[in-house]
Amino acid sequence: MKYTLLALALCSSLFSSVSASAESASPTLIQQGEYLARLGDCMACHTVSGKDDYAGGLAISSPLGTIYSTNITPDTQHGIGNFTEQQFADAVRKGILPDGRHLYPAMPYPDYAKISDQDISALYHYFMQGVKPSSQQPPTTALRFPFNQRWGLALWNWAFVDDQPFTPLQGATQQINRGAYIVESLGHCGSCHSPRGLAMNEKSMKSGEQSFISGGELNGWAVPSLRGIARWSQQDIVDYLQTGRNRQAGVAGEMTSVVAHSTAYLTDADAQAIAAYLKALGGNPPIDTGNPQAVQRTADKLTAAKNLTAGETLYLDNCNACHVVDGKGAPHAFPALDQASIVNAENPTGLIHIILAGAQLPSTAKSASALKMPGFAQRLTDPQVAALATFIRQGWSNQAGAVTAEQVKEVREQLAEP
Repeated sequence: MKYTLLALALCSSLFSSVSASAESASPTLIQQGEYLARLGDCMACHTVSGKDDYAGGLAISSPLGTIYSTNITPDTQHGIGNFTEQQFADAVRKGILPDGRHLYPAMPYPDYAKISDQDISALYHYFMQGVKPSSQQPPTTALRFPFNQRWGLALWNWAFVDDQPFTPLQGATQQINRGAYIVESLGHCGSCHSPRGLAMNEKSMKSGEQSFISGGELNGWAVPSLRGIARWSQQDIVDYLQTGRNRQAGVAGEMTSVVAHSTAYLTDADAQAIAAYLKALGGNPPIDTGNPQAVQRTADKLTAAKNLTAGETLYLDNCNACHVVDGKGAPHAFPALDQASIVNAENPTGLIHIILAGAQLPSTAKSASALKMPGFAQRLTDPQVAALATFIRQGWSNQAGAVTAEQVKEVREQLAEP
């Protein structure tokens, strides 16, 4: 939900200038390229608020150093205006610039390798003729040694990148294969939702592998599995992609940007295709219906408001108005806390982050209201946040571990970093 160390930045160094010119393209092709750029979430990584679209400059903090997204407008000096179509394709699908330098895999070229030739051509003509040139000069990415030695990425690519084109799933419907193509290629969903190895490589890149988009952890946040999504219907998935909310959940963290800049622009057909594909994947856990008796016990105690723990009191004072005593929230408005994946994650960082900093549902064409949860960093102390988070993780049907004040302090310090 675009973004994260390995999914947020689309490029990590300035594109070089080489002699090229794009032939005039039809308005239909340029429009198609614009839609594909939305599917690829290029806007989120290459646009800084208040500056030119696609002009780069977004700073992404990583353990290796700060990575800056690049200018991918058709400016011939600071952007990609001199790229030939083949050079553009090599940068997008292979991570190789015209001068031979390698892009860092912060640019999700391992996933983009599966983009079809037809779609690459539409993207190229859109960026050359449908995007306004910008002379904005983003900061240059300068990682510390040895990560600044880009030649080593050739070895990384040899070891971890499968440059084969998308392979349709045998026996699958046309709709499911359309969804698989989007998820595996332009959507680059695996860059966040697939587990990673020690070299920060995606452990699997294909639908047929059980670990593909099976979830994990990224930047301390739990990343849920997308395989089957047992507790959501196909329409729930469509609603979440197009509006950032559904009957049970609402976006938070990096997925907020993904919805706002990318999936909210999905056509109904593509949204349904993605949902059908995800529901068709194997590896689904049994549907957990929760513990109705435990839910009722928590709701009754909160309603009675007697002999409350510190966490229960804090919940009534700060959360109950929206998420209510049964932890179910309100469909398409306030996410449910009972059985929520971010609540029950082994690592509570995501939940702590939301309590401290708040969250906001994006305004989209199909759901214009930008509902906002306030942050409580100024209102609650670290021990209070820990008590509140612990109650949420152990109330109703939830059975997650307790949260400590030290864990809250660590997240608070991260939020305070520039």
